Amino acid sequence: MVCFSQYDYRDSNRIGISFGINQFTINTNNFQTKPGTGWNGGLSMRGNYYNDWDMVYAMQFSENNFSVVTNSGFITEDTNYKLSSVQISLMWSYKIVENHLSLEFGPLVQINGKLNVDKDQENNIISGTNLLAKDIVAISQFNFYPVIGITAGFRHVRLNVSYQYGLNNMLGNLNNQNLGYSFKGNPGILNGNLIIYL
Repeated sequence: MVCFSQYDYRDSNRIGISFGINQFTINTNNFQTKPGTGWNGGLSMRGNYYNDWDMVYAMQFSENNFSVVTNSGFITEDTNYKLSSVQISLMWSYKIVENHLSLEFGPLVQINGKLNVDKDQENNIISGTNLLAKDIVAISQFNFYPVIGITAGFRHVRLNVSYQYGLNNMLGNLNNQNLGYSFKGNPGILNGNLIIYL
């Protein structure tokens, strides 16, 4: 019975609508960062690839948040940054249990804008440097991430949890601005999305 059940229904070319939250941080030694919570929304297409494998193509729009420790006068405070991005991924999905549980991994590319910082915090001094908070907003706008995740649930509603680590130096563009520092930072993002399959 189990042997034939996987052929009763196939997830061929199923469109998924996803929304959820993320936790974003930049891993760097240049300044002290703290992860923040943002949101995700996107579309995906899941289709059969071979035997117990699916392919999942997805596009996701995100607002990412994190903070940097800064000084405002004699006060130490966390300065908040926002980063809007779009991500395109192509994932291999191994079906552990048909329609219920799968392990997914693959490449993802991200295009993002500059960092946004609140006007009332942009002149804060980043702790341990002589830089203002607004000095580091023009980051690199392209990154490549390997991703691993797990998807669990039912035929039409599933939860996906994934982690992605940026291989490119997200702060690399700052090295072209003669700020007096050698910048190196790699983003890490933990995502939790609810997917509704139509």
